[in-house]
Amino acid sequence: MTQNRLIAIAAALTLLAAPHPRQYRFTMEYFNFDAKGQCLQKQRIVGEYTAGEPGDDVRWTHVTLATADSLTGGYAREEPQTYMEGFSYSPARERIFSSDFFKAFPPMATQARNLVWDTFMFDTFALDLNRVKAGSPYHVPAWAVPFAGAGSFTHTDIQLTWVGVVERNKQECALIRYEAFFNTIEHELPGMQLVGRSDYWGDMWVALASGEIEYATLYEEVAGELRVSAQAAPRVVNVVRKGAFERLPIANAR
Repeated sequence: MTQNRLIAIAAALTLLAAPHPRQYRFTMEYFNFDAKGQCLQKQRIVGEYTAGEPGDDVRWTHVTLATADSLTGGYAREEPQTYMEGFSYSPARERIFSSDFFKAFPPMATQARNLVWDTFMFDTFALDLNRVKAGSPYHVPAWAVPFAGAGSFTHTDIQLTWVGVVERNKQECALIRYEAFFNTIEHELPGMQLVGRSDYWGDMWVALASGEIEYATLYEEVAGELRVSAQAAPRVVNVVRKGAFERLPIANAR
């Protein structure tokens, strides 16, 4: 059966499917390195994400952040991010990138903001499934993403590539690879500014029968200069991220 035929069948089945909530666990690790490749710190943020039909409000619960001072050491106690408990919103581009969207978040809660932006990216890519053709990548229209009043992220070229049809969670899924290299980033936080380059990539398993994400991965490397207001000169920083976005059976979600 051809790829286009599979997508057409999936679209028809989606219209017949009854609305139901989707629950996911999103785990993201951050590894911070100095210019010599020594790991300075690692952090792990974990949260549960609930979504319904496209356009419905989404909701975050059980978000925690843990830190460790070495690459191989275990994480310290997970700290609940109470400002995100029950955080609900409509996942619209014009809202989640606006300067007042995260007004209830602590100023340095970059990892929590990224949970919101990364899940929006996954959902956006899943909606583009019918544009992805076998044999050649689909180039997503690029845009400069505002960091909610704290800088911007400029894409060079986002590509979605059809890999094939595989099974995940007992669902027949389209496996889609995405990549976006040589992007530029300018990010401002209280007392500091980061300017550099970002490369990110990953895979997504999208159920053909529903168009819903069953699993996704995300890898990113950011290299640049970090200027702290109290320091005379910027320092080189290198941040590596790796994460997994996994669907939870409703009965197993907390």
